[in-house]
Amino acid sequence: MVEQTGIEQMLLNRSHTTLVDVRTPAEFEKGHVPGAVNLPLFSNEERAVVGTIYKKESPQAALLKGLDFVGPKMTKFIKSAEKLAPDKRVTIHCWRGGKRSSSMGWLLDTAGFQVKVLNGGYKAYRQYIHARFDEDFPNMIILGGFTGSAKTEILNALKEQGEQFLDLEGVAHHKGSAFGALGQEKQPQVEQFENNLYDALTEIDTSRRFWVEDESRSIGRVYVPQNFWATMRTKPVIFLKRKLDHRVDHLVKGYACFSTEELAHSFEKIQRRLGGQHLKAALEALEKDDYPTAATIALKYYDKAYSKALERRSETCEVIPFETNEIKPETIAEQLIQFVNHELK
Repeated sequence: MVEQTGIEQMLLNRSHTTLVDVRTPAEFEKGHVPGAVNLPLFSNEERAVVGTIYKKESPQAALLKGLDFVGPKMTKFIKSAEKLAPDKRVTIHCWRGGKRSSSMGWLLDTAGFQVKVLNGGYKAYRQYIHARFDEDFPNMIILGGFTGSAKTEILNALKEQGEQFLDLEGVAHHKGSAFGALGQEKQPQVEQFENNLYDALTEIDTSRRFWVEDESRSIGRVYVPQNFWATMRTKPVIFLKRKLDHRVDHLVKGYACFSTEELAHSFEKIQRRLGGQHLKAALEALEKDDYPTAATIALKYYDKAYSKALERRSETCEVIPFETNEIKPETIAEQLIQFVNHELK
């Protein structure tokens, strides 16, 4: 017998069942519940045909056309499901928990599967996670600092020392600047980024202190959910102040491994704000493998932009400077823990 299940139960039991998304491949690619597998009832083209018939003719005509598409594939569906879920335990969803999920649920139930169908479908899941992003998160701390301050490395060192770190850039597969895509995996689509971010957030005990790196709302091609980002704007910022030569060294270590062409392309992305003269100087430095000079030119632009943004931030949150001459992220992390324990009691 096919059972109904809610969002919280589905999320809680994901490790004990195979989550089967029966939407089209295009819908799945745009965004899906992390860990779900795609067993589409219709192809992208079939879905378009059925939708057109539904609008221009009637729901009944669309149903019959859908059966024409699905009928010949029923055996294939069962065989595919057996490979995806060898234990025959599945939780099925479509967009709204309607005909597609109920149809696949009926078929797999008939084939001996233990089947649950998600109430409200993927739409209900999206509403659920956005409600989570709307929360206040009183224990969030933002780590800010000029480009090259090694914030991500320091935050990971904090995590190694028992602190909690929500890694927005790691989830986005992008480091946030014009150079941020270098060496990274392909970015997810915006909707999938939000889904993955929610999963990362569930790993955080928000009743305790947790750290987030200061970010623009856009991280490459994806965006931090609006209300979550607005909440970030109100939280205390620990502004990390490090020596310029330490920041230059950090950038050289991180980016000198990329080709001159890749680095030049990244500089060209900020040409308008960098200015033609500075861009020319940076490109000439790259041609000479003079990476410190190129990095210093980039920092002049990024420092100016971040200073303006931080000035605006001071109107909505507390900005607390933290200066260090240390180099090792592990040592700076230790200092930060002592600092916030004293400053943010």
